[in-house]
Amino acid sequence: MKSGLIIAALMSLATASAFAAGSGDHSHDELKIGRAGKPTEATRTIDIVMMETDDGKMVFEPATFTVRQGETLKLSFVNQGEVDHEFVMDGHEAILEHKELMERFPEMEHDDPNAIRLQPGGKGEIVWTFATAGEFSFGCLIPGHYESGMKGDIDVVQN
Repeated sequence: MKSGLIIAALMSLATASAFAAGSGDHSHDELKIGRAGKPTEATRTIDIVMMETDDGKMVFEPATFTVRQGETLKLSFVNQGEVDHEFVMDGHEAILEHKELMERFPEMEHDDPNAIRLQPGGKGEIVWTFATAGEFSFGCLIPGHYESGMKGDIDVVQN
């Protein structure tokens, strides 16, 4: 009986690892929202602050931004909060699925070009080419942060 539980736990972890790393037809190297860009191709920078507010919310500033289809941006992050925060961007449904997985495996860390995790005071960047027009989402998927307001929208408009 114990070996059955251990096998089930290991299979569950393997499934989580496959999901986090990309599986099947899904690859984090090329998402519907786009792909990792080259820093030399970035046409502008959007500064994004991760933080907690005095009233207990967790937020990104700005919480929305608009880009042109095909545009490459440098997203520059600073965590001005007192706890770790992350930024993950994708389609809205994919963000919610990933959020659910993070609730089951809260210690999961990302090594994906569409995500970054920063400790308090940390800085980092993502360079991204937004390939597809449409409405996309981002959020901090550390359990409880999304529900505390740490989410936002990206509107990718056609040229």
